[in-house]
Amino acid sequence: MFPAFPRRTGRLAAVLALSLTTALAAAACGAKEEAPATASGVAAGKATSLADFGGMDGLIAAAKKEGRLNVIALPPDWANYGEVIEAFSKKYAIKVNNDNPDGSSADELTAVKTLKGQDRAPDVLDLGVAFAISGAQEGLFAPYKVAAWDKIPAAQKDAEGRWFNDYGGYVSIGCDAKRVAVCPQTFADLKKPEYKGKVALNGNPTKAGAAIAAVYAASLANGGSFDDIQPGIDFFAALNKSGNFIPVESTPATVEKGETPISLDWDYLNAGYAKQFAAKGIDWKVAIPADGKYANFYAQAVNLDAPHPAAARLWEEFLYSAEGQNLWLKGFARPVLLPGMITDGTAQADLVAALPKVDGEPSFPTPAQNDKAKADLVANWAKALAG
Repeated sequence: MFPAFPRRTGRLAAVLALSLTTALAAAACGAKEEAPATASGVAAGKATSLADFGGMDGLIAAAKKEGRLNVIALPPDWANYGEVIEAFSKKYAIKVNNDNPDGSSADELTAVKTLKGQDRAPDVLDLGVAFAISGAQEGLFAPYKVAAWDKIPAAQKDAEGRWFNDYGGYVSIGCDAKRVAVCPQTFADLKKPEYKGKVALNGNPTKAGAAIAAVYAASLANGGSFDDIQPGIDFFAALNKSGNFIPVESTPATVEKGETPISLDWDYLNAGYAKQFAAKGIDWKVAIPADGKYANFYAQAVNLDAPHPAAARLWEEFLYSAEGQNLWLKGFARPVLLPGMITDGTAQADLVAALPKVDGEPSFPTPAQNDKAKADLVANWAKALAG
């Protein structure tokens, strides 16, 4: 939970009998080599914890031997991922390739499937919870439990280790105060005629976790519940009919250009924009709507067929270390281990103090509720906005 204040062909077998011609052909097709066994004799791609590598030193050595990590859909300004990637790469001398940085959670799952067996397939994923659950159900992820596994609340992880929550935040309303005379504070405010042509989402809610969250929050603000996201869909259908909602997906570029003067997004992204664009004269305000208070996490997962399985697991260990968690915190995100870090003193106090303030403790939808909400959005979103 958040403390009380407190975005995806077959393998080449490494056998001595493999002919040079076959090896060259496989390399040309982008096939990946089978990972060597760990110190315990378990293949890196089958390792389920640090113990299989004989400890952290063994994992680091195996990851450095691979020398590369493929991540996907990690914008540098999303939860401070630019610095996270740089810190990991510098610390372990591992090259990080960030594919499709503006991609959605749905794009991540598509990449896992379409690039299976290729050296450029994603090793690790950062997904909206609904997509993490569906990916695990499809058998796309490898079970792995980081050293800090026991510190992650049971409700924030898959019991088998196929996904585990990483950082989260609250749905918020970001507003360009120099383009909007009075910034909205609630979902009810967004219906006002003065916001015509101004309200945007970060992505399509059938594909992107941030947008799903915004529709969920709108549902809570309009008589819905974790079991019923339809009022949120109806809210945006009405907003679209009135002309307030615009079909432009909010990004840092659209915010800077004034194309999305009101953006429903995670509070850590909106808070980041406020800091990022202040020097450019943009007065970006952030409000967490009291009538639709919704919080959720994103989740980590390791690709079952990761081309760099040791580096994938080292990445996860880094993210769930105090260093990695504080780097997310620096990006205004609330890392999953934050409550315990505040207690043991490993959380940076100045970063905790900078978080957008929210009263009370959040509650979260269950996996079954997330599944239903995602299915309802796929079935009803497009036709609701077209109606």
